[in-house]
Amino acid sequence: MHYDVVIVGAGQGGASAAIQLRQQGFEGSIAMIGRETEPPYERPPLSKEYLLGEKTFDRLYIRPPEFWAGKNVELLLGVEVVALDSKAMQATLGDGRTVSYANLIWATGGDPRRLMIPGAELAGVHGVRTRADADAILSELGGVQRVVVIGGGYIGLEAAAVLRKLGKEVTLLEVLPRVLARVAGPQLSDFYAAEHRAHGVDLRTETGIEAILGEGQVSGVRLADGSEVVCQMVIVGIGIIPAVGPLLTAGATGGNGVDVDEFCRTSLPGVFAIGDCAAHFNAFAEGAVIRLESVQNANDQAAVAVRSILGTAEPYKATPWFWSNQYDLKLQTVGLSTGYDAEVLRGDPASRSFSVIYLRGGKVIACDAVNAIKDYVQARKLVEEGASIAPEDLADASRPLKELDRL
Repeated sequence: MHYDVVIVGAGQGGASAAIQLRQQGFEGSIAMIGRETEPPYERPPLSKEYLLGEKTFDRLYIRPPEFWAGKNVELLLGVEVVALDSKAMQATLGDGRTVSYANLIWATGGDPRRLMIPGAELAGVHGVRTRADADAILSELGGVQRVVVIGGGYIGLEAAAVLRKLGKEVTLLEVLPRVLARVAGPQLSDFYAAEHRAHGVDLRTETGIEAILGEGQVSGVRLADGSEVVCQMVIVGIGIIPAVGPLLTAGATGGNGVDVDEFCRTSLPGVFAIGDCAAHFNAFAEGAVIRLESVQNANDQAAVAVRSILGTAEPYKATPWFWSNQYDLKLQTVGLSTGYDAEVLRGDPASRSFSVIYLRGGKVIACDAVNAIKDYVQARKLVEEGASIAPEDLADASRPLKELDRL
């Protein structure tokens, strides 16, 4: 089988690439290869609205299932690419079929990082990455009262919030000194830790795990200090491992993901990579090469790859943004706080509507806004400008960010 464009990965990035190709008038053949049997769907709601029962799965589809045939996008589902021949420009699928391409967009994201401790494979231990993961959790929850959540990042905190809403007893374990330590400053971390504890989560930081206990089925977790936490389910949210094995084996440069240039091109001819698995230079991260795990990045890199294929290449320069819903709190982030040297609190966390603005060298580089949409929207321009504003002005919540004087 030959296609003009083969998209490997049927998630947010892959779907966005196919949609944008058609929207921009591309008439060639397109195939999208996905490991799951479902057509492309949104993943962020899996750990929130879907687990809560607020959204049925049919509402998570990026486009209705019949959309893809209508746009002449062939879906090859329930199969994955296991090898790539970059010289022949050919991909081998897990069922033995081969697919050749003129251009290939790799949009596979990653797989949940697993615990490397005894008991990690017991029944009742779950990640939250796919519909199958969420469905497995839902199928067991009726017989579960106590859950241990491992990891104090977005996924772990969102899962803990959902489980508390469902009436479960939740213990959240984080090995670092604070939650959200990799993505936010201490003020935001302290706020969210206090919120979860106020909602009844037994949140423990600086807590290592020695083993998951049980005979076939989870019955508890043994901590590094030898104590044990009784539970009937464990949810693991400790990050992902980029799914780029076939690319690296084929000779693509990379390590933590696959390296791409400003046009999302890998080192292999005709092969692009986008989304969670693509390691790219990012001007908002002190010019470091990073991976961004977000819907925004997947969509924006898809646009870059599509323009490159269509001969209208423009470099990637999108402003990063993220969000997280926990309880009645909506966290919206713009920019990257990497390397910040000062954080300014704007508003009163006790009001549950405030923001934290991050500075580096006196310039605004990021903003975390909690139930503060105006700050989030107005901070975007400050981040994009790299605006220099006096910290005391930034801290004055009575004045809109867009009206503050630049230094």
